[in-house]
Amino acid sequence: MIKCETPYYRKLINKTSLYKNCEQIEIRGNTFEKNAEFEDQGYYTCVFSLHYNGKLFNVTKTFNVTIAGDYNSITPVLLGPKFNQIEVELGKSEQLNCSALLNKDDTVYWNFRKENETDHNLHEEQEIKIKTSEGKWHASRILRIENINENNLNFLYNCTLASKGGTDVRVFILVRKENVDIPGHIFTRGMITAVFILVAVVGIVTVCAIYRVDLALFYRHLIGRDETLTDGKTYDAFVSYLRECRPESYEEHAFAVEVLPSVLEKHFGYKLCIFERDVLPGGAVVDEVHSLIEKSRRLIIVLSQSYMSNEVRYELESGLHEALVERKIKIILIEFTPVSDFMFLPQSLELLKSHQVLKWKADKSLSYNSRFWKNLRYLMPAKKIKPGRDESEVLPVLSWT
Repeated sequence: MIKCETPYYRKLINKTSLYKNCEQIEIRGNTFEKNAEFEDQGYYTCVFSLHYNGKLFNVTKTFNVTIAGDYNSITPVLLGPKFNQIEVELGKSEQLNCSALLNKDDTVYWNFRKENETDHNLHEEQEIKIKTSEGKWHASRILRIENINENNLNFLYNCTLASKGGTDVRVFILVRKENVDIPGHIFTRGMITAVFILVAVVGIVTVCAIYRVDLALFYRHLIGRDETLTDGKTYDAFVSYLRECRPESYEEHAFAVEVLPSVLEKHFGYKLCIFERDVLPGGAVVDEVHSLIEKSRRLIIVLSQSYMSNEVRYELESGLHEALVERKIKIILIEFTPVSDFMFLPQSLELLKSHQVLKWKADKSLSYNSRFWKNLRYLMPAKKIKPGRDESEVLPVLSWT
């Protein structure tokens, strides 16, 4: 069938003609239809005559028609290799497909002999036959084998094609799927490698956890990181401590005003704000303290049982406001003397103490390279530091009279 149609000039066309190899043939309306023969192949041209703006135009549309063969009868053939060995696992299911190209009256089916008539795990489905776009017939029939057992193994299942010219067979056989065992030496090497990698990973994680602070300090030093360049703050830390220099609190007072500045300022290059040293007398203490805390990057609190006096309570409350509400400062807690109960501290500070409390131990914290000073430097802002002494030096032992 050849249809001479065009959607673009349909309203302007007043005549349609059809030519085969440049010779005109008669058509009825816009369609030419006949049973195909080999002599019908060639070029078919539809000529549409139309008038536009007082002129006659011809629009053409050409078809190349080829005759591939006679589809009334073909030689049937089964699709796929003649012999098929299928590996299966016991207890699983399998589908075998018998398919062929054939004529309309030909058929395919499964041919097999049951070893045990009580075995009902074989199910043959109906034949499905479809006509292809080329005019051929394609047929298939599925054999389902459910819950495969020993009786289904090493047994011939014949996919059979029956036609006027005879029969053709395609053979299927089920065999047990072999479990490939890993050779012993490969398994041993694999296990040793896996254990070694696991031990290495655990070791690396453990070392990183133990030396987390050392690695962080080394990384800061390596890249020269400095957090203090553009934040507009004046001090690296404001030191809050018990300022009443009574005999029982003399060591605590000396630690805050002498030891901390001696190490953090002179040795590691930080700038601390010490109330007695940096606050001029005569001003409003509350306003001065609040202003200095706002200018500091950290608030170091030297804790003891007698810390919460009236003089330093405001420093603590102001620092907590900056840390927890405005998030402008971080708090570092130093437990100078053992504190058995933190109930005297505000509840908001208890949220911070479990993460950032450092314990001063005079007998173990004297060296500049001790764990106490490393942890304190880790909590301080990252800053380019040029130590003026060897880190193996120790602090002078403080003696009280």
